[in-house]
Amino acid sequence: MARTKDAYVPELIHPNTVDEAASELARLGEDGEAIAGATWVMLGPLYRRPTKMHYVAVGRVPELTNLVVSSESASIGAAVTFSQIADSVDSDGPLAVLREAALGTPRAIGNVATVAGNICVHPYPAADMVPALLVLDASVDVRNGDVATTQQLDGLSNAPFGPGSLVTGVSAKAISPRALCCYERLTVRASGEEAVASVAVALELDGGAIKTARVAFGALETRSRRCAEVEAALVGGALGDETAIAAGNVATEALDVVGGPDAPADYKRQILPGLMKRALARLAANGKDA
Repeated sequence: MARTKDAYVPELIHPNTVDEAASELARLGEDGEAIAGATWVMLGPLYRRPTKMHYVAVGRVPELTNLVVSSESASIGAAVTFSQIADSVDSDGPLAVLREAALGTPRAIGNVATVAGNICVHPYPAADMVPALLVLDASVDVRNGDVATTQQLDGLSNAPFGPGSLVTGVSAKAISPRALCCYERLTVRASGEEAVASVAVALELDGGAIKTARVAFGALETRSRRCAEVEAALVGGALGDETAIAAGNVATEALDVVGGPDAPADYKRQILPGLMKRALARLAANGKDA
């Protein structure tokens, strides 16, 4: 249907630098929002996200497109896309969980969807990249006008950044050079759908026992988060089905699971032991191949 003559069209602002973008967002406050791939602008009404009066397009700001990946760490600009991550991170290294999370999104969307967008959009508990970043102890760089701060991703609330804020980058680091990690997601019908439950796991082994564990769940609560109870349940155990199922049972009690249109809360709780079993089975296989 054609637009009416007086239909509202948001203003799109194109800054050239981070300083310009931060200044515009600070000026606009509640009325403005940063966008890069803009994959959420059209989907916003489905998640009851109001349309903003002004958008600051930061996807082509050079400072926000840098991606530096080493053997154990990654420095990711806010406008780096999922596809860039999938193409840059090794499939069998200690950062592989990032690549697997990026591949959870269909390639066409991954070509424009950005890391900062996945972190900032709320409500969106099924964000694939957030659990992966959580098990890599990620920190987030933020600009509020002229003020730059760094915050731990695990400490952010459901509405993490105030009006006028600009995420400029994310830093992530593996547990150790020999860490095992993976990302598992379950959907109702097809791999391209949003996850109804997801888990990112990063482990460090000492002999046959789990020495250190980081576990983050997505699509279960209102926001992805690490689960200390599940991590404690894994430490000291063997990398096998018994440990995985026990940890999954702990998750059913520790998480405040929220249902959705595709999967009620009871269903999500029931699949948690199986989800953990799948994740640890993959890690065990990867450990044998190493």
